[in-house]
Amino acid sequence: MRNAVVVDLVRTPSGKGKPGGALADRHPVDLLAITLSALVERQDLDPALVDDVIVGCVGQVGQQALNIGRQGVLAAGWPDTVPATTVDRQCGSSQQAVHFAAQGVIAGAYDVAVAAGVESMSRVPMFAAVQGEDPYGPAIARRFPEGLLHQGVCAELVADKWGLTRDDLDTYAARSHRLAAATAEAGGFAGELVSVGGVTADETVRAGTTVEGLAGLRPAFATPEMQERFPAMDWRITPGNSSPLTDGASAALVMAEEVAERLGLRPRARLVAFSVAGDDPGLMLTAPIPATLKVLDRAGLAIDDVDAYEVNEAFASVPLAWAAELRADPERLNPRGGAIALGHPLGASGTRLLTTLVNHLEATGGRYGLQTMCEAGGLANALLVERV
Repeated sequence: MRNAVVVDLVRTPSGKGKPGGALADRHPVDLLAITLSALVERQDLDPALVDDVIVGCVGQVGQQALNIGRQGVLAAGWPDTVPATTVDRQCGSSQQAVHFAAQGVIAGAYDVAVAAGVESMSRVPMFAAVQGEDPYGPAIARRFPEGLLHQGVCAELVADKWGLTRDDLDTYAARSHRLAAATAEAGGFAGELVSVGGVTADETVRAGTTVEGLAGLRPAFATPEMQERFPAMDWRITPGNSSPLTDGASAALVMAEEVAERLGLRPRARLVAFSVAGDDPGLMLTAPIPATLKVLDRAGLAIDDVDAYEVNEAFASVPLAWAAELRADPERLNPRGGAIALGHPLGASGTRLLTTLVNHLEATGGRYGLQTMCEAGGLANALLVERV
């Protein structure tokens, strides 16, 4: 069996996903093209050698419609012989792109592949694809007669189930900003960021975030309807302990180990094991737990064998519940901050997590890294990498 390795990873800075955000004036195709161009330029690689480009994107409508992966390849100036596709596993879309790229390499279908992701939440807002339509249909309504809940309410249910207090969530959120700000100050993100029109730093990181400041924010999902449905709920999910709306793109260069050697390129990490799991869609955000157990079992590792964990911070309750259930070392969890600080540009987040994880392993001398992320519908991907 061939080894699939990551040769390089890049990402744009995170821009606030609203009008006036640092990247809001950039078409999402251009954001994707910037990362694709940087990836091959950094390695002096002929893009004609890329067998496929697999791009994660959630909002595949409007400016992100019509296979944005292909548009990104063309916008980057790559040969028109390079194919591309766009995948949707919701928030884990570009992590799924990494899985598909690596699995294609291992199977012998690809020698060289690019996994990438993009989302411009300022130009294609969350749920733009729905626009008042019913995305579920009558069969889903019969199976779940009370309806499937908004992810924010699910984050509340997760916090309630694992006994996480408002202070727990705000303390964790403040930690995310503190770690991200410290990493940025030390130049820790410099090797992974590509400038976008002079924007070179993450706009979403707030170095001055404190628990006291976060405590003043009101819960975001305590609508009258939800309060009536859950009268005993201690509402605690706020904009401050949730990931912000974000614009961004990221990309990873994946190839067979022997191909990298033949091309004179240095692998940075080996892609060891993969999993995808489903869990209760009523809780929606808990599938990273079984996905992690599955990928650890496939790799023959225990959680304590892993040097760093990137668990996407869609809401603070997600990584905290994951860590409690896995009995994971909290110091190894999102050690450079997570999506609460660095942003969550939906389809781009999977390759963003991998980019940050590999750079952290290299900076600290760690061997194994794990990443996992919750996805709408009660899904999750998990991935184990080994620093080379």
